[in-house]
Amino acid sequence: MSQIPEILTSFRVYNDGNDMIGVADVELPELSFLSEKIKGAGIAGEVETPIIGHMESLGIKLSFRVATEKIIGLAAPKVHHLDIRGSIQMHDAGAGRKTTKPIKVIAKVMPKKTSLGKLEPGAKMDASGEYEASYLKILLNGKKMVEIDKYNYICFIDGTDYLEDIRSDLGL
Repeated sequence: MSQIPEILTSFRVYNDGNDMIGVADVELPELSFLSEKIKGAGIAGEVETPIIGHMESLGIKLSFRVATEKIIGLAAPKVHHLDIRGSIQMHDAGAGRKTTKPIKVIAKVMPKKTSLGKLEPGAKMDASGEYEASYLKILLNGKKMVEIDKYNYICFIDGTDYLEDIRSDLGL
């Protein structure tokens, strides 16, 4: 029978793989290819064609309840290795029970903007940070589904590395 994905039950955000940095909401990037308008002889009009394997900005936003040393440390102008580990609740229709499936997001990011939030008694500070990812990897149930590595010409999506031939063409 089928496994029906229902909800992300919980997740944690780690820096450098083992240092939990706080309770956060995470906004993952869109996978959006760079494109260029093509027109000319042989084309009836214009075609906006995606450029194979070349992604637009991979922006990640983290929102925290309060500012802590670890969160402020993410403002340092260096590469940070984020490791986001979660659990997806599944409904097993055949067995009539709930199961779980792990999701893991790995990103190498540089800070673009850090908001320290506000100070108000008895309220969240709403600290946040915006980051640019040069590397993004998503594993579902241990299976690599996405790996984008802009500096190493990797654009792996659902079993295919779309930059493999281009790396070969470039002698990489």
